[in-house]
Amino acid sequence: MFDYLFYTSLTVFLFGLIYKISTWYTRKIGIVGNRITAAQRLQSAVKGISGVIFSAKILALLEAVVLDVCLQRRILKESVSRWLAHMLIFYGFTLLLLMHALESVISEAIFDEYYSTVNPYFFLRDFFGVMVLAGVLLAALRRHIAKPRRLRTGGIDHYAIIIVAVVMLSGIALEGLKITSHSEFIRMVEDYAGLDDEDEIEALETLWVKEFGTVSPNINAPFDEELIEAGREVHESSCQDCHAPAAYAFSGFAAAGLIKPIALWLDEHDGVTLLWYVHIIACFIGLAYLPFSKMFHVFAAPFSLISNRIMDPDKSLPPNVVTRQVMELDACTHCGSCSLGCSAAMMFEAIGNEYILPSEKMTLLKRLAAGKKLDDEQLRAIQEGVYLCTNCDRCTARCPSGIQLRELWYSVREALLTDGPPLAHVLSPFSFARGLIIQHTLATDSYSSPIDKARQAVSGQFVNLTNPDTPIPLNKHNPGESQPAVNDCTYIHCFSCQSCTTVCPVVANYENPEQVLGLLPHQIMCSLGLGLTEMAAGAGMIWDCLTCYKCQENCPQQVQVCDILWRLKNNAVQSIER
Repeated sequence: MFDYLFYTSLTVFLFGLIYKISTWYTRKIGIVGNRITAAQRLQSAVKGISGVIFSAKILALLEAVVLDVCLQRRILKESVSRWLAHMLIFYGFTLLLLMHALESVISEAIFDEYYSTVNPYFFLRDFFGVMVLAGVLLAALRRHIAKPRRLRTGGIDHYAIIIVAVVMLSGIALEGLKITSHSEFIRMVEDYAGLDDEDEIEALETLWVKEFGTVSPNINAPFDEELIEAGREVHESSCQDCHAPAAYAFSGFAAAGLIKPIALWLDEHDGVTLLWYVHIIACFIGLAYLPFSKMFHVFAAPFSLISNRIMDPDKSLPPNVVTRQVMELDACTHCGSCSLGCSAAMMFEAIGNEYILPSEKMTLLKRLAAGKKLDDEQLRAIQEGVYLCTNCDRCTARCPSGIQLRELWYSVREALLTDGPPLAHVLSPFSFARGLIIQHTLATDSYSSPIDKARQAVSGQFVNLTNPDTPIPLNKHNPGESQPAVNDCTYIHCFSCQSCTTVCPVVANYENPEQVLGLLPHQIMCSLGLGLTEMAAGAGMIWDCLTCYKCQENCPQQVQVCDILWRLKNNAVQSIER
């Protein structure tokens, strides 16, 4: 049964691992990936790896392995407690895997006369297990007690904590039950001690009941001291060489103390076998599901950290960039660090769309990369999330997995722009940064089409804001230009925080201000950032403005909102007069 379960879970794990890695070369994010085949990406990856190995970049790779992967310095910079939890789980599990789960392959091959029941192995196994449990406890306390701001805990996060806890606790409980089990004692005597004398067996059993935690139906305190000494002699000659005192397995020994009142009942009902199956099945479920859960980051995150350390953002081949971005989706641990530092999080606080937060956007990005269709509500949410991003890149700076998050948002924006028009009310110039600010860094066919489509879509949705019979003529403006015909350009600093709109007494005067005023103050600023001057000037807001300057006084980006509205009004009047 063990072999069947093991090989089944191992097969699922290996196929899952191969499948997940293969998706790095088949899935894509953004419009650039549509023109690159999987074969080209694989070929480019081989070329890139060869270039690193046989160059000075190998030193940067080694640095990333030591500092970022092994010592996890990025997590340490973020939080000491979180770093401690991560290190305890990672290294505790790794050492248990090597020394305990793979003992027949590794431990027995490395150490002469290895027995799992002698020191230091007996003690270390428990020590490593307690390390993992301590890390799991810290992780659970962080997510369920401390609850850092903007940290979201979903089902997959609960699964990761639960499966690791079940594996560790069942292992400790199994060890404790073996310590107390009279059946296990008799089996060990028969298999290893080679004793036939009933008196010797009785003496040895008495010693193990008194000092090793065994619970016997035949022997109870008070103990005969002469029998104890006789048992000690038998133990030294028959058992001591391959079995250290049970107290060295401190966690299992403590569990044995808790089990003692019901130890005989558990032994009668073959509790050791039952608990063994619980432990083994939990281990094998964890192994089989690992490639499909967030725990796959133990493979993806190191690759992400290393690749982003050695890849030059200006010289990297486009196929490798696409591959890296897909890999980064698997590297995400949903830890919430990016969301904690997000500059657009104030919008989340205002409108409640969780997909404004970077860590939550990643969940939908994974679905998009997998080719899954989003429903209208999800599409609207992710559009809002990526368009309201301010491109400050604080998320990237804080990500412990080294994910280039801003580049992901750029790519997703461009892909969404090609699929459909953006939301009308999300008119942030930051949303189109690569097209409006650093367009020279992109190939014309990579961005010109989506940015033109965005401009046309947004303009079309607001055609009703102007009177088609008597339009307000402004200075001639080319929609492809990034700068409108307004002299005061402080609007480019607007990131749609809505502070101006919130304090505006004109907006507060209406139950449905957008219907009456057309565009609200923050939307006008963002429209100007997109070069949509005529649309901005067509809003009734510029004519209803009281010039009270509350908007301007409360703007955290010091956008000259009132002055810009005044200038738009004057430009319109001057154009009419001419």
